[in-house]
Amino acid sequence: MATLKKTTSHPYIPNTVPEVQQAMLDEIGVSDIDELYRMVPKELRLTGPLKVEPALSEYELQRHVDRLLERNRSAKETVSFLGAGCWQHFVPAVCDEINQRSEFVTAYAGEPYEDHGRFQALFEYQSLLAELVDMDVVNVPTFDWAQAASTALRIAGRITGRRTALLPATMHPERLRVIRNYLSPQMDCVLVDYVPGTGLLDMADLQAKLSSDTAAVYIENPSYIGHIETQGREIAELAHAAGALFVVGVDPISLGLLEPPSRYGADIVCGDLQPLGIRMQYGGGQAGFIATRDEEQFVMEYPSRLFGIAPTAVEGEYGFGDVAYERTSFAKREKGKESVGTQTALWGITAGVYLALMGPHGMREVGETVIRQARYAANRLAELEGVRIRFQASSFKEFVVDFNGTGRTVSDINKRLLEHGIFGGKDLSGEFPAWGQCALYCVTEIHTKEDIDALAAALKAVL
Repeated sequence: MATLKKTTSHPYIPNTVPEVQQAMLDEIGVSDIDELYRMVPKELRLTGPLKVEPALSEYELQRHVDRLLERNRSAKETVSFLGAGCWQHFVPAVCDEINQRSEFVTAYAGEPYEDHGRFQALFEYQSLLAELVDMDVVNVPTFDWAQAASTALRIAGRITGRRTALLPATMHPERLRVIRNYLSPQMDCVLVDYVPGTGLLDMADLQAKLSSDTAAVYIENPSYIGHIETQGREIAELAHAAGALFVVGVDPISLGLLEPPSRYGADIVCGDLQPLGIRMQYGGGQAGFIATRDEEQFVMEYPSRLFGIAPTAVEGEYGFGDVAYERTSFAKREKGKESVGTQTALWGITAGVYLALMGPHGMREVGETVIRQARYAANRLAELEGVRIRFQASSFKEFVVDFNGTGRTVSDINKRLLEHGIFGGKDLSGEFPAWGQCALYCVTEIHTKEDIDALAAALKAVL
């Protein structure tokens, strides 16, 4: 390799030296740095200099941030029927109390010398969630459901040695984009159609798309558009007959009422922890989980950390620590199966607190309340002229409301509802344009009969 010219472009960032940058690009076979960002849409790339305002004092910064926050309208000020991946559930005070303790608030997947009980707290979370999903092994949380699903599918690809994942066409478009990006270039995503009247997976289309290259069949139950997939066992049988794994994404709060995916053949279960005692926080507070059976072929493919319990050198004493640490990217570095960074351990601890507080009976009560209130809301809205519920399959807490018969757009309806102090459902017209003017409404245990009646009255006035 030719001797590089000793030029310094920045005293602390040596790779900004043009000759060093070019050598690195030559090594990986890329002509320029822009090629590294080809997956990022051009309209999102910074083309000019970064505009940096003069630094503010602490007080000035606080006032600036406060003014920005005052422009928001939170779910505390209004009644919100938004969901679609970030749901408003009741958060017991103990969840906030525990996750704000100093030994947990900056929970990081670090070493035991600064642990202060965090390893045990995460072990307890894993145990509680494993009981809820009826699986043996649960990981330290991923960043969100999208990453959990992506990692689960990558695990399936490594175990089977195949490169195609089948996914439902009704899934969250943003989650699908993350999965496509995460699986590329090792695996491909193929969408399976749905039955128009119910939203359920089209079994004939699934059979046609299964092949000897199918690594996994992935479904969500409840689905993004709300319905409960009642064909789980049949889907599992088809996937297994083709030599593929069956992966199911779930909203865990539904499992106090619905059968866990392991009971109808799931090999890997994943989902979002946000409903389990974690506040919405303007779209934040997301964390995902992955769960499998306690089998070596699964355990050794987890890229994230797993905590277990083991006897110490002192008789009768037990401690908490990493299980098979050598399989992680922390240990293998560039040879790791996947790179896993800082985990959202704080939200795992919070979810553990919520599950411990609720217990089996509490989870069942929440599930029954949610499904009852959501059904009441769907029936009330279906009474309005020009309004109908688009899919007739059973649903849990979300359902699609079809406004095509009203002659109004969802965007306009939502603006008018806001004048009544109500956040309407999520506008689906951009995500599923073939459906026309439809919205995804979410009802949980925090919604009262009065809230739902107020929504029906406001919609009647708006329409």
